[in-house]
Order: sequence, then C-alpha cells, then structure tokens
Amino acid sequence: MDVQAATAVCRDAFAELASPACLHDPYPFMRWLREHDPVHRSAAGLFLLSRHADILWALTATGDAFRGPAPGELARYFPRAAASLSLNLLASTLAMKNPPAHTRLRRLISRDFTMRQIDDLRPTIARIVAARLDGMAPALERGEAVDLHREFALALPMLVFAELFGMPQDDMFGLAAGIGAILEGLSPHASDPQLAAADAASARVKAYFGGLIQRKRTNPRFDIVSMLVGAHDDDADTLSDAELISMLWGMLLGGFTTTAATIDHAVLAMLAHPQQRHWLQRDAAGVKAFVEEVLRCDAPAMFSSIPRIAQRDIELGGVVIPKNSDVRVLIASGNRDPDAFADPDRFDPARFYGTSPGMSIDGKIMLSFGHGIHFCLGAQLARVQLAESLPRILARFPTLALAGQPTREPSAFLRTFRALPVRLHAQGS
Repeated sequence: MDVQAATAVCRDAFAELASPACLHDPYPFMRWLREHDPVHRSAAGLFLLSRHADILWALTATGDAFRGPAPGELARYFPRAAASLSLNLLASTLAMKNPPAHTRLRRLISRDFTMRQIDDLRPTIARIVAARLDGMAPALERGEAVDLHREFALALPMLVFAELFGMPQDDMFGLAAGIGAILEGLSPHASDPQLAAADAASARVKAYFGGLIQRKRTNPRFDIVSMLVGAHDDDADTLSDAELISMLWGMLLGGFTTTAATIDHAVLAMLAHPQQRHWLQRDAAGVKAFVEEVLRCDAPAMFSSIPRIAQRDIELGGVVIPKNSDVRVLIASGNRDPDAFADPDRFDPARFYGTSPGMSIDGKIMLSFGHGIHFCLGAQLARVQLAESLPRILARFPTLALAGQPTREPSAFLRTFRALPVRLHAQGS
C-alpha cells in the first residue's frame, strides 16, 4: 500500500479502512493516522481517535467527558433507528447506557456472570476443545486440509455459549449463523440491504431468547439465563424480559465472532512465530502472555461501534471536538502505538509475562477489551477459551501448517475470517 499517496489528504478514515489495501493490512494506514491525523474528523462528522493515550483517556472518561446517546437522541446518531430492530436493540444494550442506569444493569448482570462461574466452565471448555480436535484429527492425519476457522474457531465459542446459556447446541448454531449479518448491519457505513439483513437475523435472535427466558423461568437449570431470571434473596431488583433479551443479544454479538477471530489470529501467530511457541508449553503465566500479545497485535474489532458523545468541547492534539460530537476510538491503532508498546509490530509475548491481564510490563494497557465502565463483561470468558485451546492445539498438532492463504471477511469493523485452511507437515519437513 502506498500510504503517502493514499492519505495525502484523508477525507474519511472509515472509508479508507474499508479499502482493499486496508482490508489486507490496515496497520500502515493506522500508523499514518497516528502520525498525521490522530484526531480525525470523517466525512460524516464522526471523530476517530488513533493514539493509545487519547483512546485510553476517552475510554476512562466515559461517564464524565463522554456519554452514550440518550433515548431521545437515537435518531440523531442512528438516522435509520426508527425502522431498525437491530439499532434499537443496540441502543438498549449495557454498552449504550449511562450511569445510573448502566450501574444498575452492570450490577444485576455481574452478580451472576462472575469470574468464579467462568472459571468453573474450564473443564467443560477443555472437553469441548478436545472433542473438536478429535474431530479434526482423522482428516489431518490423512494429509487432508481442514478449515480450522469453521471446524474449531467458530465452533468453540458457539458450543461454549450453548453451555453458558443452557441451550441445545443445534439452536446455538442456528442463531450464530446470523451474527455476522447483524454485526455488518451495525457498522456506521452499512448499506440499507445490510441493515435489513441484520434486522431479520435480530428478529430471530430476539424471538428465540424470549422463549428461552420463559422456559428457564418455568424450569430453571444451572446456567446463566436461569440465574439471571431467578430471584435473589439479598437483592429484590431483577432484569425485565426486555433487558434480558438485550443483554443476551449483546453477549452473543460481543463474544462469539470476536473470540473466533482471536483464535484464528492466535493460530496464525503460532505458525508465523515458531520461536514463540515455548510460551504455550510453559506455566499458565506463559500462556496468558501469549494470549495477551495476540489480542494486542490483532484486535478483532478495529474500532468502537458504540457512539461516545462529547459532553463539552474537548481539545485533543490541537483539535477541538465540539460538544455533542460522536467520537469513536480506533482500538487496533492504539494497540500498535509505539508510544505505548515498544517495537509494536513485533510479536513478543514477553511484554505481558508476569503481569495482570491486559497490562504490559511497562504498565501500558492493552485496549482490545475496552477500559473503564464499559470494559467487556466477556473478557474473562474469551481469555479462558484461548488459554484452554492454544496449548492443546500445539500439543495435539505440533506440525500444523497453513494449507493455503486464509480468507478474510471484507469488513472494516471486524478483522475476521471466512476460512483458515491448515494441514500437517510430515515430521522433519
């Protein structure tokens, strides 16, 4: 990509991120943005922040300098919201709420969706991982190519969510088929047909979760939906059915495609950097370091899809962001900012070894799960799936190799895959 020629005057970073060159490799353009236009105003009037320090400040300041759109402002920031189920569901999610409504919803969800409950899923996740690898093994051992994206990376989070929600696996596979369409429809530059496809898929998800909630209320089990609809002796407040549906819809969107993409990126990192595989053969801290570096190098969501509205005029980098402006953050760029991470294009798990999750040895924060009051609720679940998967993939298939070029989805928002063909090398080749 000739970055200098393409960006001599960048009128719309969102459009540039959707260009064929950026879909192939967005990081040269992100570097240009950080250096030349770090507080970018797009053709549509949205502001896009690309430096780590600015992004972290904006995420931390959400609830103070920034807020989500108020219900009466939905039409201003989402002009097609009046006729779109997907946009209305998005507007009702936790990520769009402001305190005190956000505080209440997060408390009600967090009392059941706990770190302990997620850690209790580890044996189940390990069992699912082993079963998926068993399913891939015969074809690989015959010398055939297998699509790791379809057979493993996509399947694992689907099956984990089925366990978490207490759903039949076939039902989850049916719902998951529409998640990509919903996510594309929520992009700021989605076409009307894309939004219509998103709404059709959202309608199916909404109807299914409405029925699931009623079944769990009548016949509860040991799953997150049963817990969320159940009574709590120490807290009389409960989620309404509409709040539950919105929460489950948001969890499915936020934790399925992104986890699959990170598994794909992690396998590619394992293949591209064999000298770093030793991290996956060490202790839990080594595995954690490898996972965090994958998340830093290849954030599955390029930028934030949720509007953050400036509560006042804000000056960043000599640019004034007017009050009521829609501000987004380019997460993937912040993770590659050399002012935060030395030699940022180098894959180096050592930068996260022996630290708290998401924190580098230099005290810098990896941004892929957000920060502040809207930090991703499903971060630990994604990390557990990756930690349970990667060492087992390496141990089971130590000679795994690419069997062809991976195929990516043509999305500026999500850096995801359509196919990741792999095969086994002969020993010693």
